[in-house]
Amino acid sequence: MSIDVTAEVAIRRPLDEVATYMIDPEHDPAWIGGVREVRMETPPPLAVGSRVARVAHFLGRRVEYVNEVTALDPARVLDMRSVKAPFPMRVTYSFEAAGGNGTTIVRNRVRGAPGGFFSLVGPLLGPMVKRSVQKDLERLRDVLEAATA
Repeated sequence: MSIDVTAEVAIRRPLDEVATYMIDPEHDPAWIGGVREVRMETPPPLAVGSRVARVAHFLGRRVEYVNEVTALDPARVLDMRSVKAPFPMRVTYSFEAAGGNGTTIVRNRVRGAPGGFFSLVGPLLGPMVKRSVQKDLERLRDVLEAATA
């Protein structure tokens, strides 16, 4: 069974500010709910080929994974694929200015084929990942909008 979910949120901040914050792995623990630790495995700055190791908790389990950047256009997209993970996945962040009013539309698409323990939850995994990713984007919005208050 594979999953393919996309979450979206509008953030009342300029695109360059949102994208710069979101593609910096150092900020992950502040907005990605399950992420506890982040470490660059390759020298900064983030670029195509960079690898980022993360330790997260999902469904009560400790999950360690490494993502490799496969595409990076800081004003449009960050695409990553897992090179070490409990299940192969691809994560794509995309950014789009909304109507010239300083608002940015952010999308996070997660695709993968769960294995091991995660395959046991079967058809429930997709909706659970969707909820988790949506909450992460809402947390990102809250963090960035609060920074201007």
